[in-house]
Amino acid sequence: MATRPTWQGYLRLSLVSCPVALYTATSRQGEVHFNMLHKETMNRIKMIPTDPETGPVDRSEIVKGFEIEKGRYVVVTPEEIQNVKLETTRTLDIERFVDHDDIDRLYFNDPYFLVPDGDMAVEAFTVIREAMEKADRVALGRLVMHQRERLMALEPRDKGILAYTLRTKREVRDAQEIFDRIPDAKVNAQMVDIASRIIEQQEGAFDPSQFNDRYEDALRALIKEKEKGHTVTAPEQPKEAEVIDLMEALKRSLGQGGGERRKAAPRAAASSKKSAPAKSSSSAKKPAPKKAPAKKRA
Repeated sequence: MATRPTWQGYLRLSLVSCPVALYTATSRQGEVHFNMLHKETMNRIKMIPTDPETGPVDRSEIVKGFEIEKGRYVVVTPEEIQNVKLETTRTLDIERFVDHDDIDRLYFNDPYFLVPDGDMAVEAFTVIREAMEKADRVALGRLVMHQRERLMALEPRDKGILAYTLRTKREVRDAQEIFDRIPDAKVNAQMVDIASRIIEQQEGAFDPSQFNDRYEDALRALIKEKEKGHTVTAPEQPKEAEVIDLMEALKRSLGQGGGERRKAAPRAAASSKKSAPAKSSSSAKKPAPKKAPAKKRA
């Protein structure tokens, strides 16, 4: 691989181990980043540590402090921090195997690719990977990366292993703290039925290439035009119509364009038990008598 590994060490399952390398599975190279410049000289601005009372501060005068209450800090020295660092064993020990559904999506964090590090490691790595695939379980293990212990979830992916760092319990908020604020509401069954049909119209496979960051695209287009010396004016922003009648909004949403699935939806809606009487009960009875006499004359 052209990229450098984020971490190198050993993957160990009981007494079986092999050298492995961990690579980040995502890239931020496509993001637009701006530099801060002086508007006259066009030089990049340097960030200088500054004390609000005494002014610029030399980095040798800076210490680390933890705020225990407003304006009160506990100062910790680099030596004290060094003493509590976890030992870097360079080993990713598999401790447990769990079902895929046992891990709440809230806990999944950054994805990585785990691969054997060197030809000698391929056999042992493949044995572990194949055994994990056969068991159809997610492996849990821990490693020390960037001076912190990380809980990792491992699952087979192609010839390698997909690894995710997992958030700790302390990092994840209780959903009920937020969701309990939602008041109870009586649901209109007809509205739910229409919304369900809208969902059916919009069903399709996940294709990440269809979901570009439109803001990033707009920024790149802006930069390209500015590079040519063009003046760029802001496009007129569409006004969002205020939704007054929810039922009317749902009905208007039903059947709007959006792909093959949406075009086929009206036929499916006609065969729906609930939708047929609402949309075509009167019109379905009128055409029948007209067509019948035409057949008799023929």
